[in-house]
Amino acid sequence: MKGKKKPANPTRAARPELDLGEAERVLAFMAKHGLEEFEYSRGDLHIRLKKPAVNSNSPGPRAIAVPEAAVASPDPSAGARKTPAAPDEAAAEASRSEDLHIVQSPIVGTFYSAPSPGAQLFVKVGDAVEPGQVLCIIEAMKLMNEIESDVGGEVVRIFAENGQPVEYGEPLFAIRPTPKK
Repeated sequence: MKGKKKPANPTRAARPELDLGEAERVLAFMAKHGLEEFEYSRGDLHIRLKKPAVNSNSPGPRAIAVPEAAVASPDPSAGARKTPAAPDEAAAEASRSEDLHIVQSPIVGTFYSAPSPGAQLFVKVGDAVEPGQVLCIIEAMKLMNEIESDVGGEVVRIFAENGQPVEYGEPLFAIRPTPKK
């Protein structure tokens, strides 16, 4: 039995290692660019860094929020779950109950319903839209990305809230398409 090696820990071998130096560089990058959230995947490694929400109504000095790191298990079903489950469920229900077209976020970023604070909204519920019309802006990495309608019709629901983060594939608008003639 002397020549037999002890079997490697299967749980340890299945999980990729987290390089703390890399994590520190990502945290510094987030601080430098004012990012609230950062998500990264490589192979079975999935890292999500998010600053905790700071209550601006609290009296006294505010502590500096330090991003937290979470390493997800290599469970394939874990990546399929979405954080904002309610908008996805509402979108699925809306598209089943009516023949609605759901405009989804093509990128991760911050949703803005107007071109600038105090400006008129791009669209509101009940507005008629044409293909190519700007519905909103999603800011990602300091770039403002105009999201356009790909169908003509009436806006019946807006799922995202102004100034809130949105995920890739998250429903933004429900549009009742104009009937074809």
